[in-house]
Amino acid sequence: MSATTTQVAPVADSAKILRLVGYGLSLVCLVWVLHDIHFGRLVHDVSNVDWKWVSLGIGFDVLSYVIQAIRWKFLLAPFGPVRLGRSTRAVFAGLFANLVFPLRPGELLRAYLVADTEHIKFGKVMGSVGVERLVDLVIATSSLAIAALFVDLPNKFKRVADTMGVVALILLAIVVALIFYLEIRMGSDATCDARKAHLPNRMMTALMALHAMGTSPSFYPAVLFSMVMPFLQVLGLWCMMNAYSLGLPFLSALVVLLVINIGVSLPNAPANVGSYQFFCVLGLSIFQIEKTKAAGFSIFAFLAMTLPFLVLGFAAVLRSGMSVRSMREQVIRIPKAKQADECQKIFHFPATQ
Repeated sequence: MSATTTQVAPVADSAKILRLVGYGLSLVCLVWVLHDIHFGRLVHDVSNVDWKWVSLGIGFDVLSYVIQAIRWKFLLAPFGPVRLGRSTRAVFAGLFANLVFPLRPGELLRAYLVADTEHIKFGKVMGSVGVERLVDLVIATSSLAIAALFVDLPNKFKRVADTMGVVALILLAIVVALIFYLEIRMGSDATCDARKAHLPNRMMTALMALHAMGTSPSFYPAVLFSMVMPFLQVLGLWCMMNAYSLGLPFLSALVVLLVINIGVSLPNAPANVGSYQFFCVLGLSIFQIEKTKAAGFSIFAFLAMTLPFLVLGFAAVLRSGMSVRSMREQVIRIPKAKQADECQKIFHFPATQ
């Protein structure tokens, strides 16, 4: 048996275990959400939905991911120009992958799409995705702190918020320290390598990419768009709440969305089925929304805000030159790629304009 085969086998086994855990958690969540609810009242609530609010909610949610594509374009600016159409296409293709495959492979897929079409090293593109997540964590923590000033939250939830705040501050401090370290250690010497910095070559490459993004003028508009994106998503969820006649204020939508986002970060089934409903009901329980009402809303909002992305994401996949079958093959093969240069070997479809 070759060394490559022995290395791939544990990866495949661990992925299979994670998938099983994700499906198991989703099933448990769905059973809990649907247990002991009044289906007659649920159907009545759904039949009285205000579709004008639903349309607004869907529009804001879709727009938030266009904003994400714009932010990503700015983050990648130090490594080369990225066309907005291609970054948007990659974002929606990644969303589609998350909807139809478990364990959220969309982040890897969208990174490979941009690396392939824009000729940027895959490691740098993935580094920009990591920066996105860090910025999102800081903004989410700050938003939660602001919401806590105006919304009466349970003590347990406040402890979670405090923990998130500490983690976000520690991560942010580490990133700032690394950027400052490179600024002082290397200065303007663009030829400085890993040996001069006494760091492994891969680590040095990652730090150089982080330094390039953090010190680029394009980083500031990226942060600005990072604040617009969650605002639109909260606005979209609040519109859905109005459509379902929950009668909750805007900040409550912020709290519920944060609860959902924290929950769906765990291993999940495709499209976060089960976990989305569970954490949506959990978030609404903070505001004393009765379980049948909350469960009905969680199911309706999930469907209303997922179906448009299935359509848009499918169109983005086709526009990228892939079929759903070929995308499935690539999603399976992407984690096995050991180097960024293998991007060209993995994707055999032609780049489109």
